Amino acid sequence: MMRRLKQSIASKLTPTVAMLLSFNAHAFDLHQLSEQLAKPSVIHGSFIQEKHLRSLPQPLTSKGNFVLAKDFGLLWLLNTPLKQDYRISAAGIARRDADGSWQVIPGKTAGAQQNRLFLAVLQGDSSGLERDFELRVSGDALAWHLTLVPRSLMLQQVFTQINIDGGALVEQIELLETQGDRTLLKMIDSTSAQPLSDSERADFAR
Repeated sequence: MMRRLKQSIASKLTPTVAMLLSFNAHAFDLHQLSEQLAKPSVIHGSFIQEKHLRSLPQPLTSKGNFVLAKDFGLLWLLNTPLKQDYRISAAGIARRDADGSWQVIPGKTAGAQQNRLFLAVLQGDSSGLERDFELRVSGDALAWHLTLVPRSLMLQQVFTQINIDGGALVEQIELLETQGDRTLLKMIDSTSAQPLSDSERADFAR
């Protein structure tokens, strides 16, 4: 009697255990997300950035285009409300002057930290992000959500949380600041099918 009972329980548990093991084996994790985002060599797209300030009824909106190249960095080309080009790479952050030359700008400003964060996120650099944030990922390869919670005291003074959503590529980044302000960055029409142009390659090389 006892033996038959054990066999009955085992027969019911086995499919359940197998199902759980199968689920865990296919769960979408941070490593898989990093690999997915790191695959494209070049990504072109447009962006809309909304800065929601507590003191203003409407957000401050800026628009432009971006070029992300795995081996070079990020070109952030602002079109409105003013025209200004930035280049973010491992070497630092530079701004294009009126004569077309690139000038390095200080790397310890809040804006510089934010740009480096964008570069790490878009490139799928989870190792770099993990130094400064606790990372939590949910969803699957086609629709995922990544939450970044600051670890260091310095970042905790600026951000409460950062939310990132995407599919094959990053689609949206939301930065929640400790003072109650919020920045929403929407990546639009992103594609990895277009190689670097000669002018883009020259911008990265200067």
